[in-house]
Amino acid sequence: MKPIRLVSGFLTVGVWTLLSRVLGFVRDATIVALLGTGPLYEAYVVAFRLPNMFRRFFAEGAFNTAFVPMFSKKVEAQDGAHEFAQDAFSGLASILIVLTLVAQLFMPWLIYAIASGFAGQEKFDIAVDFARIAFPYILFISLAALLSGVLNATGRFAAAAAAPVLLNILFISAVAIAVLVDGSVADWLIWAIPVAGVAQLALVWVAASRAGFRLTFRWPRMTADLKRLAVIAAPAALAGGVVQINLVVGQQVASYYDRAVSWLYNADRLYQLPLGVVGIAIGIVLLPDLSRRLRAGDAEGGQHALTRAGELALALTIPAAVALMIVPIPLVSVLFERGLVTAQDTAATAAAVAIYGLGLPSFVLQKVLQPLYFAREDTKTPFYFALVGMIVNAVLAVGLAYSIGWLASAIAATVAGWVMVLLLLVGARKLGPEARFAAGFGTRIFKITLASIGMGAVLWVAALLMTPGLNTAGIRYIALLALISIGMASYALIGQLIGAFRLSEFRAALRR
Repeated sequence: MKPIRLVSGFLTVGVWTLLSRVLGFVRDATIVALLGTGPLYEAYVVAFRLPNMFRRFFAEGAFNTAFVPMFSKKVEAQDGAHEFAQDAFSGLASILIVLTLVAQLFMPWLIYAIASGFAGQEKFDIAVDFARIAFPYILFISLAALLSGVLNATGRFAAAAAAPVLLNILFISAVAIAVLVDGSVADWLIWAIPVAGVAQLALVWVAASRAGFRLTFRWPRMTADLKRLAVIAAPAALAGGVVQINLVVGQQVASYYDRAVSWLYNADRLYQLPLGVVGIAIGIVLLPDLSRRLRAGDAEGGQHALTRAGELALALTIPAAVALMIVPIPLVSVLFERGLVTAQDTAATAAAVAIYGLGLPSFVLQKVLQPLYFAREDTKTPFYFALVGMIVNAVLAVGLAYSIGWLASAIAATVAGWVMVLLLLVGARKLGPEARFAAGFGTRIFKITLASIGMGAVLWVAALLMTPGLNTAGIRYIALLALISIGMASYALIGQLIGAFRLSEFRAALRR
């Protein structure tokens, strides 16, 4: 993939992801306004998180990090890529069907494993019922993730990136219908989850078929390539499992505090916007690109792609992190505080947002650095690093909870994120010069950080001056948009003046 195509792919994924996150905000803000942050909303959050947790464990965590590099190399060498994809599709489908059936039987124990603080309360039984309906989503979305890997590896990013947009449209439609027919918003919402999974799978299946990869359900068979895929995927599955254990530990701690699961979820949704737009987009595009360059022996091109991805990611992420830390209350208040959401909910969620903001660059850098290992079919090393991160997260989340309460979960996730980045950077030194950032990268990131700090100061003053507008119904959205615009303009100006970046670079990237 040429540098121009790399940036183009990043922008394609980024724009679709941005649209998905914006619609996700509309979805989440509407749901929490109608349900509040009480038992029904917490049960929905836990039920929806369960299949998503397993999805990241099996599909995105294990299969795709192992599948995409192998598939990309087969595409590059024109060596049975279609048959390999078909075998992987059939194998993953069979595993997920069994998992779905088993999960239905053991659902109460699964809910207890991820939210034991709910035990003995009405919301525990609601969460179990909701999870049984929502869990089949894992089958459809995991197969969709594999098909998305096929599309991404062949340079077709649009359909895969658009699938989450379809999910949010269906969720919003379900909520709207529930309100119109005076039905149960929670019931309509939970049934929309498996329906959305089917729709997302259909979307990427059609796109993959048009790209020449028409995959169907067949009886699975164990080939030499599939055995190799399993060997590579096993450590990736363990690494994905470690990451999910971090989430479970955080949710477990929060489940013992009233409404804390809701607060953490809403904070997570806010910081996931820049993480999704930048970090995930970079990771999706960078992994197949690095895999092909390794196959072609293009070390110089690999280093350029890594450096470019790192610069783009941090140029967009560091200012976003500063904004989350400086003005979390205006962001949370305008986006979420309506209906049954109170000022107390806003203050609690904003505290978590500020902590997550401190960790945001680390979460994005992981998406940039992990492809260095996955492109080499090395999934064991990231697993060992993730294991260390899990221990750090668990010790801090549980240990600090006794003194500072539910916010320990956010603090633990942030610290563990930076530990993971440090380990990935140190480990990359052994991978060769193409796995290191090019000269001048550190200087540019330092200037980007200075520009972001300057923007933060401007934002702090602007937020104080605009407090009345941010708290006035009818104009609060305009006021928040103005505040964001001020932040973007000040960052662009300061960054241009101190040489952190050239605006022409961003304009050229957009044109490409």
